[in-house]
Formats: sequence, structure tokens, C-alpha cells
Amino acid sequence: MEKFITATGKTIDLAIESALAMLGMDRDSVSVEVLDNPKSGFLGFGAVPAKVKVTYEAPDEVAAPALSSASRSKPKKPAEEDPAQQRVIAPAAKTPMPAPKAPAPQPQAPRAPQPAPKPRAERPAEPRKPRPEQPRRENAPKVHPQPVPKAAEPAEPRVYVPAEPGSLEEKMEVFIKGLLEHMDSDAVPHAYKTADDTYMVELTGENLGILIGRRGETLDAIQHLANYAVNRGAAKRVRINVDAENYRLKREESLQRLAVKVAGKVVKYRRNITLEPMNAYERHVIHAALQEHPDVTTYSTGTEPNRRIVVAYSRFKSGTAVPEAPAPSPSGEPEEETEE
Repeated sequence: MEKFITATGKTIDLAIESALAMLGMDRDSVSVEVLDNPKSGFLGFGAVPAKVKVTYEAPDEVAAPALSSASRSKPKKPAEEDPAQQRVIAPAAKTPMPAPKAPAPQPQAPRAPQPAPKPRAERPAEPRKPRPEQPRRENAPKVHPQPVPKAAEPAEPRVYVPAEPGSLEEKMEVFIKGLLEHMDSDAVPHAYKTADDTYMVELTGENLGILIGRRGETLDAIQHLANYAVNRGAAKRVRINVDAENYRLKREESLQRLAVKVAGKVVKYRRNITLEPMNAYERHVIHAALQEHPDVTTYSTGTEPNRRIVVAYSRFKSGTAVPEAPAPSPSGEPEEETEE
């Protein structure tokens, strides 16, 4: 069963955090609808807080069994008698009973002689039929217990090849290493080429959660600066992807699960659901995950950085999605989103 609560805050994010704290749920388990945008007012007067509506899925409540008419009716108390009307009944006097007389003996009639019982004729014993031979259990196939699957062994740490002096990989590592030192981080970048004009920079070390940030915002900023610094003044642009602790793949799988879950709610309740603001790459993942869904369509609305995806109910996709202009992806390159 679907339920919702409303919450307020100075900003939309604070209102959402307040609602999640009241529910004790995470952001991926609810859907948010912005009811009122915050207004600062003039000189502190007329300020209006942000108001959001948070919808979540609650287990169906079991209805209490209805009481029958017999159980609803209460037994009536017996009417109390008036003590003035109560009568005192004296016990009746016992009269002596005469002793019973012994019955006179009666003469018994002579009994007729009973005939002797007839002897029963003995039946000849029938020979027993031989039982059909049953197949021995030894020939039955033996059921062997299935082996319990072993836990997946941890992946071996990847061995990185040092970058060649003067190469583009070395230029990336030097720039990102200096950027991390200014952030008081001891992480080490390792750059390598994955495809034509595409490079991957993986950060290794401890406390990498600080470099990832909320929803990967800090990691996107490092990636954007690396693309700008390396491609500045270059005749041919390259694409640089920065990752830490395999965050990009985990985030993409989480968005795909979110897309399927929201699509199920849209089909069940037949109403549109607006997701939280996302960057161009994350919106592209949602569009691609629901591109082949027969009952929903997706389109984007709003302006950066508050551009959102709307998952709309569209039986057999009779409607057409609103196209979205290309926006810069976390890698720094413009990337078009999927249009229905």
C-alpha cells in the first residue's frame, strides 16, 4: 500500500532529509514530489520554506475480522428483585415414609429345552496367490547431495604499469596527483588507455569515500578538471574517466534497479513519477534502462543543475517523449540522452 508524508525545510534537500529521517528509509526507496519551492523573502520577511511530498511503499494492513451479531450483543444482567417483595419460604415438614413391603415370591414356569447348535461346515482353504516381485531398490538411481557453492573469492589486486615519461598518461597522473595533494589526500592515481581517445584513471589508497563525495559529486569534479587541464591547447581531444573503488559501475547498477522499481510503480498506480535531479550521464542510464519498457516512457524537464527525469505511464507508448538537449556528461564530453 502506498503512503506519503510531507516535510518542510529551508531548501529542498533539507526537506527531503527531514522526511527520510522521520521514515527511517534511504533515498532510493521513496519518490519525491516538490510541492513548494523555497523563497527567501525581503529582509527576512515573507520567507517560505520548501515543502516536499515523499511517497513510500508500506505493507498492506490486515483488516480485523468483523464481529458477529452474537458477539456484539452483550448479555443482559438479571433484574434485581426488590428485597421488599422477596418472600421467606419456610422448609416443609418431613413426613415419615412407610417402610416398603418385601415382594411375595412368584412361581417360575419351567423353561423349554433349547435345541443343540448345528455344526458349521468347514470351508476348504484357498491357495494363496504369489505376490508379484517388486524391483529391488538397489537399481533406483541414487540422489547425490549437491555441493554447497563456495563463497566468491576476493578479486586479486590489479597490477598497474608505470606511465612512460612524457606520455599522456603521465600528464594525467601528475595533474591529478597535485590536485589530490591540495585536498590533503594520499590517494595515488593510475592512468591507462581503454579505447581510442579514451583513458581511465583509477584512484587507489585509503579513505576514498571523501574523494567520491555524495552521489559521486566530488569524483565528477575531479574528472571535469582533469579533462579540462589535459585537453587545453591540444589539437585532438581525449576523454578521461576517473573512478575509485569501482564506484561508476556500482552507481550504474543502482540506477538501473531504481528505474525498474519506479517503472513498476508507474504501471501499478498509472501516474507519473518525477525523480531527483541528476547529471546528464545518470539521466542517460535511466533513459537506456527503460527504453524497451512497453508501458512507460521517459523525458527530462527543468534546467541544469536541477534537471530531472519524469517516468510517465504510456500504454504501448502511444505518447512521444520530450527530447532533451545534449548536456555535458561527467567525463566532460557532450552526450545525448535517449529519446523515446
